[in-house]
Amino acid sequence: MELVLTEDQAMLAKTAREFFARTSGLVRLRRLRDANEPLAYSPDVWHKMMELGFLSMPLPEADGGLGLGIAETVLVTEGLGRELAPEPFVPCVVLAAGLLSLRGSSDQKHAYLGPALAGKIRLALAHEEADARGALTSCRTAAQKTQTGYRLNGRKTPVLGGQGASAFLVAARTSGAERDRRGISVFLVPNDAKGLRVERLVRVDSLNAATLELRDVEVPASAAVGELDDALPALEEVVDRATVSLAGEMLGAMSSAFERTLAYLREREQFGAKIGTFQALQHRAARMFIDVELSRSVVMAAARAIDEGATNAKALVSVAKARTGDAFVNISNEAIQMHGGIGMTDEHDIGFFLKRAKVAEMTFGDGAFHRARFATLNGF
Repeated sequence: MELVLTEDQAMLAKTAREFFARTSGLVRLRRLRDANEPLAYSPDVWHKMMELGFLSMPLPEADGGLGLGIAETVLVTEGLGRELAPEPFVPCVVLAAGLLSLRGSSDQKHAYLGPALAGKIRLALAHEEADARGALTSCRTAAQKTQTGYRLNGRKTPVLGGQGASAFLVAARTSGAERDRRGISVFLVPNDAKGLRVERLVRVDSLNAATLELRDVEVPASAAVGELDDALPALEEVVDRATVSLAGEMLGAMSSAFERTLAYLREREQFGAKIGTFQALQHRAARMFIDVELSRSVVMAAARAIDEGATNAKALVSVAKARTGDAFVNISNEAIQMHGGIGMTDEHDIGFFLKRAKVAEMTFGDGAFHRARFATLNGF
């Protein structure tokens, strides 16, 4: 497995990095947070991402996408992560649009996927529930058969990218018990459906998320996305793809936090010397560098394993998420400590990286979840 970028991939990585640097993601994130902007991202930046092909990139050409792989997708998310850009690329494109591409009918794709790739609407996947902790089989939301379709009742949280979404792909049980693998189905629910309540979640990382309350939400039979009772394999596939894409975003963010810390070590003086000359801080910075490079290797390995259909792809996804979760939290903690008192203030940007790290660590399963998953997949 090659763990180096091709010429085209290197060009894509450069384009993504320069684009998100120009959009001043961290500056925008602070401004949007301070203004309490409900959408929590910039529609004009989202439109420019569409023009660059980012929204179409991870989807197959048959669905109007560019047909590129996760190896290319993580190059975009790494650039996004470096600037802590708030655009919901992973949840709305890789996750929600990815699932609709995988399981949707031609009519559903025409009505929702095409406009989503054109940047006209956003889709969100509502699959998580309280206390699920990454377990996709944990689904208490119920879909009861009616004469004309289905009636949905339940609560989904957090729904990443859910605030302001035009439609939701809602995972609900059509049969079986809460933890059964069989019995989970997915339904398309427009945001104006009667009985649907979307409540904004204000999170520590200031990104777009929501809670969905479904109370006797009626949908027609044609709203079912794919076969009934058998959505779990598709959910596992798109969540794995989204997990590696998120790991790429975490890699970009930890790299930026590390570089900002190195710059501070080179300029801050104490006791008549640059603090970067202190051996103890040099050792800690060296450990941060090792964490970044190990994370880069496992993210690249997982992305290529998915694209190649490798038998150990699922295990490598869990390795990547567990490794990047640990590394990002460690690097952001160290970054604040090395910045000293100023790092503890909201006025300094470095604290935003720790906030993002703590949320990203838990998203799509934390380190404990993925280490247990890795052990199970390897027969332990």
